[in-house]
Amino acid sequence: MADGTAAHSSSEIAGSTGPGAGTGSHGVAADRLRSFLERVERLEEDKRAIMEDMKEVYAEAKGEGYDTKILRQVVRIRKMDRAERQEQEALLDLYLSALGE
Repeated sequence: MADGTAAHSSSEIAGSTGPGAGTGSHGVAADRLRSFLERVERLEEDKRAIMEDMKEVYAEAKGEGYDTKILRQVVRIRKMDRAERQEQEALLDLYLSALGE
């Protein structure tokens, strides 16, 4: 593929060997495929639960008078590399200065 990811044709999958090989209609290892899908589904469920927990934390902070928009911005900034943050702050100052702000 153009993005560098490997694509498997149905003939490659059909040629698979190992446990469960040849069990699907095109030789796909159905048990292995099902395992991948179930893992992704469990992770999606975990992600939804975590997002709900985060929503509750922000609601609690808002209830105590904190500005959740600013809290989210602080979280985003804290994730940044210090040099990247300093570069962005310098550019922001430069742009505001150019605008007379």
